[in-house]
Amino acid sequence: MSQTDRTKTEKRAKRLTGALRGAGVRITRQRAALLDVLAVADDHPDAVELQRRAEVEVPGISLSTVYRTLTSLEEQGVILRHQFEGTPARFEHAEAEHHDHIIDIDTGEVVEFCSERIERLQAEIAAELGYEIVHHRMELYVRAKRADRESG
Repeated sequence: MSQTDRTKTEKRAKRLTGALRGAGVRITRQRAALLDVLAVADDHPDAVELQRRAEVEVPGISLSTVYRTLTSLEEQGVILRHQFEGTPARFEHAEAEHHDHIIDIDTGEVVEFCSERIERLQAEIAAELGYEIVHHRMELYVRAKRADRESG
């Protein structure tokens, strides 16, 4: 891990820990392990995957602890919950730059993307209708083209 990545991870861990403490939640050994896992996660893990990763450090971490901790972190605004169609809720850091998501319906893979063209078009459409965008979320549900699926 590069020094930049380490610094980013340390800042995330402090932000996550501070959010829990701010909510009056005690930082147990299990929660500390979960916070470590969340701090390094650059994907969109669900609660079961987060539990699996945290169990490497603290065997026996309960799924209910994971869910309660995620709920507290979400309420504090430091993580975002994504409920992609047909999948369990997934989580990511709230400090990430705005981005949209592509969800592969066959594999469950989630890909983040940014498109200035799409952002401009959304703003233009909203303006034409007399609005300005306050917040938006775009999710594209995809599958590999048929030729790609058949060759793989």
